[in-house]
Amino acid sequence: MADERWTTVDQYITELVVQPDAVLDAALEASIAAGLPEISVTPSHGKLLYLLARIRHAGRILEIGTLGAYSTIWLARALPASGRLVTLESDSSHAAVARSNIARAGLSDVVDLRVGLALDTLPALAAHGQRFDLTFIDADKPNIPEYFEWAISLSNPGGLIIVDNVVRDGAVVDATSEDPSIRGVRRFNELLARDTRVTATTIQTVGSKGYDGFTIALVA
Repeated sequence: MADERWTTVDQYITELVVQPDAVLDAALEASIAAGLPEISVTPSHGKLLYLLARIRHAGRILEIGTLGAYSTIWLARALPASGRLVTLESDSSHAAVARSNIARAGLSDVVDLRVGLALDTLPALAAHGQRFDLTFIDADKPNIPEYFEWAISLSNPGGLIIVDNVVRDGAVVDATSEDPSIRGVRRFNELLARDTRVTATTIQTVGSKGYDGFTIALVA
């Protein structure tokens, strides 16, 4: 469980530095009302995604795992006028909520939401020659290694790949774990350690969502 101090600091940062946003708040409220899991990124992490996309001057963004489109909105707002974001969601009910949130944000012309298993959709993106400047992976953890491989192959040179929830409350260090999510993250880390196509690091985080972390990889 999250330390009470982490949540208090998150609230302080959100109110003072990130600042409240009616559209983003409405996206979270609609997601909760629809019964979606409360696992969206925090406001400070959402703004970090926005800043990374701006720093990279990303014109095309890929997101694997839409949920209610909270992170989608953050990322899409970072795009230039000609930019495009493709987001993949396996659950049609989640996608319906996401579409409504994207429309409310005025981003329907920017965001291409595709429904279906990501491992079925990603080959179609490759077949059509799509390439991306930034990829955010925030989907089922057992398949992270496969998503990461696709992200590399779909990245432009110098592309960024961000993988969320890779510390798992510290359980990532448990080599004996039978948890499919832990095993998926550990498999991803082992792949990352020997992959010469990227330079990467992982940052531990604490906050209102507890103890976790994310990986950032730069594609050569």
